[in-house]
Amino acid sequence: MTGGHRAAGRSAAPRTITGQRLFIGGEWVEPARGHYEVVDPATEEVVGLAPEASRDQVYEAAAAAREAFEAWSRTAPEERAAVLDRAADVVRREFDAYAELARAETGATTGTARGMQVAVGVSRFRRYAKGALEPVEEGLPPQVNEAGPMGRAGVFGALAARRPVGVVTCITSYNNPWANPAGKVAPALAMGNTVVVKPAPQDPLSVYRMAEALAEAGAPPGVVNVVSGSGTEVGEAAVDSPDVDMVSFTGSTAVGQRIGEVCGRSMKRQLMELGGKGAALVFDDADLDSAVLGIGTTFAFYSGQICTAPTRVLAQRGVYERLVERLGAFAGRLKVGDPAERDTVVGPVISAAHRERVESYVELGRKEGARLVVGGERPDTARGFYVAPTLFADCGNEMRVVREEIFGPVVVVVPFDDEEEGVALANDSDYGLIDYVWSGDAARAFRVARRLRAGGVGVNTVGRNMEAPFGGFKKSGVGRDVGSYALHAYSELQAIVWPGG
Repeated sequence: MTGGHRAAGRSAAPRTITGQRLFIGGEWVEPARGHYEVVDPATEEVVGLAPEASRDQVYEAAAAAREAFEAWSRTAPEERAAVLDRAADVVRREFDAYAELARAETGATTGTARGMQVAVGVSRFRRYAKGALEPVEEGLPPQVNEAGPMGRAGVFGALAARRPVGVVTCITSYNNPWANPAGKVAPALAMGNTVVVKPAPQDPLSVYRMAEALAEAGAPPGVVNVVSGSGTEVGEAAVDSPDVDMVSFTGSTAVGQRIGEVCGRSMKRQLMELGGKGAALVFDDADLDSAVLGIGTTFAFYSGQICTAPTRVLAQRGVYERLVERLGAFAGRLKVGDPAERDTVVGPVISAAHRERVESYVELGRKEGARLVVGGERPDTARGFYVAPTLFADCGNEMRVVREEIFGPVVVVVPFDDEEEGVALANDSDYGLIDYVWSGDAARAFRVARRLRAGGVGVNTVGRNMEAPFGGFKKSGVGRDVGSYALHAYSELQAIVWPGG
């Protein structure tokens, strides 16, 4: 098959691109519905041809996972750990090629593709190789029961044991086709589950490389299956298949709600990491250098396409004007352009359609009366789906640009007077994934953090502890993963009770 078109100013002939096949039951299978083009957001050239699975093929993948479950779930933890470790070795061996593919599929800068995508994928396989060896049974204190309708008096022992859920559908996000799938697949496999992975339609090719690595590492046929499609049908089939016991989803709240409705009808277990509109409370005594650098990651890290970004800045009035000025200057200095170039900080967003969505929010912010400090225009590039880093000030919490997830390099700033108002504004949101507090008063920072209705709070940092639980309050999700919490998420608790001797 051939595909692709020439970049502006280039004279090379179009290259031949071979269509990717599905991975079902340990076999590479031709897709029933052909292929669709995966486009580089920076150049608008075709990266590759992704397979379009049929509903029947998705069901076949789930059936293959079901067939493989019994044997895999009974495999020794040491063997599961060895498979995950070997997979990490394969990815490390192919690191350069995998990072280049991730950069081309996602539009991430080279540094992000290497350090935050593929490298994190490797580290998550390593982490859950160790996780496979963590104890899954916990002895509970014995209980003395009086004689009664349930039998004679006695001392009863008990175990709380974590068991695999079964077949897990992993529906992954487009903003990180290595870290996000690895964060689902690795702990699911470590616990003895089998998986059907449905990657985001924009960048699925990296996930097929991950499947190759796991197969080479010795994952038995059917333990890992990957199916893709450009529309909604493949994801719907991966959720409603009767062979699926659990759905792990990262994406928008609207899609998560629809998945939850389907799962509820058959009592499928769910792990949902959904939208975010992270509030960053900046108090008058904050270190502004730290706050600007932290908030500025919204512009710089994958062009704001990250649910944990501090996109909603709440600034105390004593520091408000200085913070707005410094954020504007910071955003204005960032180089927007080709993510393959070493000094590029802001690459493109994922697609033309998403660029239009982000731009529509920028226009909405103007109409709502927010003050445009910097950005707001489309960068002057010959090709690619670029959005200039944009900062709005003098916003009110009722504005849609403040309340809705934009998922782009757009930051809004809302003033507040005192601690009570700041906390109230932060909590006045449908979302509650990660919030942030900047203050020179540690006691106040932690006092405020405890009052925020969010699954995580960063105090004077946007950094993460990768053993801490991750997930959201409210419409930001259901459940927790990361560290050992991910092992818990992909397991069911079983109680075993016996009479003492």
